[in-house]
Amino acid sequence: MAKFSEWFITAFKTYFRGVGLDLKNFFVGLYELIIGNLINYSKDFFASSKNFSAADWLAAVPSLLLIILVYAAFIVLIVQLIRRYVRFVKREYEKEALMHEIALLNYKVTELTDEKNAMMALSPADKLAQDAKKEKLPDGKKQVPASGPRFVKLTKVDEKYNSEIMPTVMNDGDKLSLKELVRRFVDFAASQMNLYYTPKTIAIFFSGMATSKTMILEGISGTGKTSLPYAMGKFFKNDAHIISVQPSWRDRAEMIGYLNEFTKKFNETDFLEAVYECSYRTDLNFIVLDEMNLARVEYYFADFLSLLEMPSPSEWLIDLVPDQIGGDPAHLNNGKLLINQNIWFVGTANKDDSTFTITDKVYDRVSSIELNSKAAPVDADYTEGVTMSFEYLETLFKNAQGTYKLSDKARENLAKLDEFITENFQITFGNRIMKQISTFIPVYAACGFDEVDGLDYLVARKILRKFETLNLPFLQKELENLIQVINKLFGRNNFNECKKMINGFIKKI
Repeated sequence: MAKFSEWFITAFKTYFRGVGLDLKNFFVGLYELIIGNLINYSKDFFASSKNFSAADWLAAVPSLLLIILVYAAFIVLIVQLIRRYVRFVKREYEKEALMHEIALLNYKVTELTDEKNAMMALSPADKLAQDAKKEKLPDGKKQVPASGPRFVKLTKVDEKYNSEIMPTVMNDGDKLSLKELVRRFVDFAASQMNLYYTPKTIAIFFSGMATSKTMILEGISGTGKTSLPYAMGKFFKNDAHIISVQPSWRDRAEMIGYLNEFTKKFNETDFLEAVYECSYRTDLNFIVLDEMNLARVEYYFADFLSLLEMPSPSEWLIDLVPDQIGGDPAHLNNGKLLINQNIWFVGTANKDDSTFTITDKVYDRVSSIELNSKAAPVDADYTEGVTMSFEYLETLFKNAQGTYKLSDKARENLAKLDEFITENFQITFGNRIMKQISTFIPVYAACGFDEVDGLDYLVARKILRKFETLNLPFLQKELENLIQVINKLFGRNNFNECKKMINGFIKKI
């Protein structure tokens, strides 16, 4: 034991003597590096300079200045490193203190939340809600909360219509063909509203209504994009609902509202009120999303794009609330609202730096109309609007499908065009677009226009528009060949809109 103790004490002394020596050497070395060597070099210089000639001094002065600058730079570098280290340590300390403060705040928030929940549990309204969970009414709905209905605006709509569907009564003068409908609208807009549209634009609008429940009117400002659906509402004697899209819209809650868990009220929007009111009507309804690409359409309108593609209209249901209680709107079913077939959502879109690009996902699912010029004024006699039920218009669309089917020759030429475009541009028509073409063309023809002209418009809007995303400078030959293919399939005097678009691509190369 004595031998071990002697060894341990000796080793302990030796270790700390070595640590002390290392520290001493470190500080001595640091002193010599910064101060000691400078003093020694200065002494050597002063001793040697006694024998310097004029030429030696001429060489010595610049050399001394250079050495001083290097030494000063070295000192500044060391000081900067020390300052950075101090700032880093200080920042880490402040970060740690901030994290500690956040943790305390989170703890206080949790305490306040628990306290709020306890207070809510003692309120009469919550007590009634608790009882409603245990005791159901005969129709399966929960009791009405003491604070009143959750949907204030929608409940007022129920009261407005007295919870009864409003029939649409048409007279013989309202029962027009699609061709007559186009001409009558053009005359109505010109005579009553000083708005001028070509029959072709209106034919495209009605054909788009048959093709999709969502439409996009795009083009330069001042060409009547918002005015067109507004005039349609006036023409069919049911004013369009104009909803201004906000740049802050990020999801569907911004558009249709949401249930406030604290107040137990649903924050209803004008858009939701408009959709709900349409459930009481049997005529034609237009809901306009003005400047729809101020926000990303595929974000806030995604649910509607998906729902409206479902083949069965009975599945067009929007989830609003997780359950249903007494006092909820009459047309709510288990917290879901059915989108009626008599609604068309019409979005207007400008193309400028303040807006987002509308993606192919959206374009492929909607009918789009480009308005880049004003129509010439029309001198029309005073023309009245019409009263038209959704059922009657739907009958017109179905009759057009049976009378003006897409011809076999057109289908064959489209297939050849699709094959060429797929092979050379890797863009295909697809089943969705072919279905839209089969629906659009018969209605367009029933409006009094040519089948090939309608195909020209759809191919330009649905297919060639996608060429903008391609590397066109490497596809000039393919674009020129595409014009030749179109001439061969549809004739040199047809498909002018497609040719104009293709030539526009070539000019940009």
